[in-house]
Amino acid sequence: MDFAFSEEQDEFRSVLRRFFEENSDLQAVRRAFESSDGFDRGLWKQMAEELGLQGVHLPEAHGGQGFGFLELGIVLEEMGRALVPGPFLASSVLAAGVIRRAGSPEDQKAWLPGIASGERIGALALVEATGSWDPARVTTAVEIDDAGDAIVTGTKEAVLSGDAADFFVVVGRSPGVDGVSVAVVDADAAGVGVRPQEALDLTRRQAQVGFAGARGRMLGGAGTSLAAVEQALLEGAVAIGAESVGAADAALQMGVSYSKERMQFARPIGSFQGLKHMAAEVLRDLELARAAAYWSWWVAEEGSDELAQAAPLAKASCAEAFLAAATANLQIHGGIGFTWEHDAHLFYKRAKSAELLLGDGHEQRSALATALGI
Repeated sequence: MDFAFSEEQDEFRSVLRRFFEENSDLQAVRRAFESSDGFDRGLWKQMAEELGLQGVHLPEAHGGQGFGFLELGIVLEEMGRALVPGPFLASSVLAAGVIRRAGSPEDQKAWLPGIASGERIGALALVEATGSWDPARVTTAVEIDDAGDAIVTGTKEAVLSGDAADFFVVVGRSPGVDGVSVAVVDADAAGVGVRPQEALDLTRRQAQVGFAGARGRMLGGAGTSLAAVEQALLEGAVAIGAESVGAADAALQMGVSYSKERMQFARPIGSFQGLKHMAAEVLRDLELARAAAYWSWWVAEEGSDELAQAAPLAKASCAEAFLAAATANLQIHGGIGFTWEHDAHLFYKRAKSAELLLGDGHEQRSALATALGI
């Protein structure tokens, strides 16, 4: 079995890396997350019009490029390397993933083209006051009225890119029906209230979203969407792993480069044994995580049942390798790395965010044990 990337995929990676180096360096990242939108809408438009990234993995019938998870993984890894702010994970991965699995062909036709073109931004509204990412624990009410519309009542927390969303993919329950229901509600619908929340990771905004009898459209049937949401969350875990591998590599390279330039006792600090060991340990963890990440992409590409094992393994190992790389980068830089003016803390904050999104390492390992029947 050949896990190597094709020449076309390697070239695609090179194109993406050049694109983000030219259009989204860390100074541009700072300008973007300090703006009112929290991301660069000009860059978002470029990504869609010049490269078609928002729909790289979505069906051509719905405006996407029709590629698979291998190409999506490459996109996410390179975006992670550049710490690109914006709603890509929220919209193109999580929201689109639920729509593809829970929605009918008509639902997909209604919502996916806007995501693929970048003209509309979706956000998955799942987490509630408990802080759990388990869709089976939601309590938000999704009722069906006489006209067949969904009426949504409840409050969602930590909605990724919720302040930028044009619509929400809301996970809830229909009274009197077992299982999980999903509805799509426009952000400007009556009864929808969005309140930005302070997040540690400045490159990935969050919001609290309240639904007070907001009218939307049901995806699929009432109580039929638990498996669809769970599958989309598994792919979301793979996506975070992909981002984390790219960001970890960039953080490690930042630290190593500084250790070659910073002089102490007339020697580069990178020549000191303690820093050599630190960098070597991070590199070991990163390469193991990269292997887990690439395997998870292949499993997602093939639609294999092994995704229930590959996704939590990739999420846990990649997020932890990223946190180790970001921490080492701070330590190598010393006190300056903790200052607002230096970029090292941006990687650390993204790493802490990645660690918790969709469940921390303990929860991911528990899911892996369950999938293995342990």
